[in-house]
Amino acid sequence: MARQRKLTPERKALIQSLLSHYKPEDAQDVQAMLRDLLGDTIQQMLEAEMDDHLGYSKYDYKNKHTDDSRNGYSPKTVTSSAGDIPIDVPRDRKGDFEPQSVKKNQTDISNIEDQVLSMYAKGMTTRDISAHLQSIYGVDASAEMISRMTDRILPIAKEWQNRPLAKKYAVVFMDAVHFNVRQDGRTVKKAVYVAIGTRLDGHREVLGLWVGGNESAKYWVGVLNEIRNRGTEDIFIISVDGLTGFADAISAVYPKAEIQRCIVHQ
Repeated sequence: MARQRKLTPERKALIQSLLSHYKPEDAQDVQAMLRDLLGDTIQQMLEAEMDDHLGYSKYDYKNKHTDDSRNGYSPKTVTSSAGDIPIDVPRDRKGDFEPQSVKKNQTDISNIEDQVLSMYAKGMTTRDISAHLQSIYGVDASAEMISRMTDRILPIAKEWQNRPLAKKYAVVFMDAVHFNVRQDGRTVKKAVYVAIGTRLDGHREVLGLWVGGNESAKYWVGVLNEIRNRGTEDIFIISVDGLTGFADAISAVYPKAEIQRCIVHQ
C-alpha cells in the first residue's frame, strides 16, 4: 500500500490559503501559482537585503546614516523547477551591494526554492527564519536582517489572516491542536485554534488559525466574533468537541447555527 503523505497543520493551512486565493484548476495553474509565490518572496528578500546593506528602510530617511542610497533596479530572469521567474534586483549608488539570496551571476535558483517556500510554512518565527537563512546563505544572519525580513513578509500573512470571508458557510469545523513550544527559555503548551469552513458551493477553506493558551470557551468567543466581523453572517452547522461552554459561546455569536458534536468526540 502506498504511504500517505503526512502534512503538518501549518502546511495544510498554507496550502488551503493558496488554493483559496489562486483557485488552480490543473497542474499548469499550480506551477504558475508557485512561480508567483516564489517570485514575490525572493523580491521581498532582495529588498530586505538592500535595507540591511544601507541601514535604513525605503523612504525612512530619518534613520539614514550613510551617503549611499537606492538606485533603481536591474531586471533579471531566474530559472526554477517551476519555470522562469522575472525579478528586479535592487541597486545602490555606490555599486557595492552584493545580494546573497540571488547572487549577481546566479540564474538558477532551483536549489533554494523549497527552502524559501517553506519559510511560509514554518510560522515565520525569528528562530525559523534564522535557520533557513543559515541554510541558504551559509552564514549566520544578523538579528537586524532577520527583523527586516520578517517585517517585509509578515504583512503577507496578516493580509491572509484579515481577508474577508464568505457571508454564509454550510458547515464549519472548530477544534484546537495543542503543541509544546519554547517560550522564555522553557517549554509551554499552546493551543492553535483552527476553523475550517465549507462554503455553499462545496469549496472548503481554512477560515483562520489563532494561537492562545489552554483551550477555553472564552477564547472561542473572540474567534467567533472575528469570523463575524470579517463578513460571515450565518453558519448553518458548526461541528465541535465537548468543551465546556463551547455551545454557549457559539449561540452568543451565531444563535441560529445548529451545533453538532463531532463523531470522534461522541
